[in-house]
Amino acid sequence: MVSNTEGGKSFARRDRLLEIEAQVQKWWGEKEIFRADSLKTPPKPGERFFGNFPYPYMNGYLHLGHAFSLSKLEFASAYHRLRGANVLLPFAFHCTGMPVKASADKLSREIQLFGDPPIFPSTPEDQISDPDQELGEEVGENQGVAEKSKGKKSKAAAKASSTKFQWEIMRSYGLSDAEISKFQDPYHWLIYFPPLAMEDLKAFGLGCDWRRTFITTEVNPFYDSFVRWQMRKLKKMGKIVKDLRYTIYSPLDGQPCADHDRASGEGVLPQEYTLVKMEVIPHFPQS
Repeated sequence: MVSNTEGGKSFARRDRLLEIEAQVQKWWGEKEIFRADSLKTPPKPGERFFGNFPYPYMNGYLHLGHAFSLSKLEFASAYHRLRGANVLLPFAFHCTGMPVKASADKLSREIQLFGDPPIFPSTPEDQISDPDQELGEEVGENQGVAEKSKGKKSKAAAKASSTKFQWEIMRSYGLSDAEISKFQDPYHWLIYFPPLAMEDLKAFGLGCDWRRTFITTEVNPFYDSFVRWQMRKLKKMGKIVKDLRYTIYSPLDGQPCADHDRASGEGVLPQEYTLVKMEVIPHFPQS
């Protein structure tokens, strides 16, 4: 084995561990170690373990936060598997909602404004303003609203990026301009990012039964029919009701836009105003 050196420092032990990791993961795949099938007899307490993970959005690559959260489930699954339990760990990819559509629409607007490939303004004075960001700043000036959304605004600030344009975000993924243009179609995101996420999860060593993986939306008719059945069932049971509530509305998309569905402006909440109507009466008559 050739040892990799950087700046005179040897990484032989690291490279050896990576080599072992690749060999073991290949063996896992060949032996179908993580395949979970029904047992011939009903399992006794402790003989089975089922774990799942909230579907990650497919509007980009998986990141370190996904790995950190997923590690807890992975460790638990491995622990129960070592104890002899029949462990079922499926995985899915979230393509429903506005994040993918919002990113695709943002690309389309940037092409309309700056061309394909776009030539973005080089000076701050020429850059277009972000109405969602401006709205968030206005909300922040209101102390009462700021206190209510303190946690969400902190999260939004942590997720904020110095890259303003969606096209530049896609370039940071290593995509060419010709490839980026295809992402104006929301369905292109559904066929591009899930397979890459699956490869990353396999490299992570996730003990998943990959026969049990899927994406959401009507592109997957099986999942779509399940969700429809579930909603009809819950409505029939009286668990789902139609009511009114204040919400953030997107005039561009013509529908409510929940917190995680926004390309920007996360943490912004509806504001409550009190209007005082005062009647203007004539001046006092002169004596």
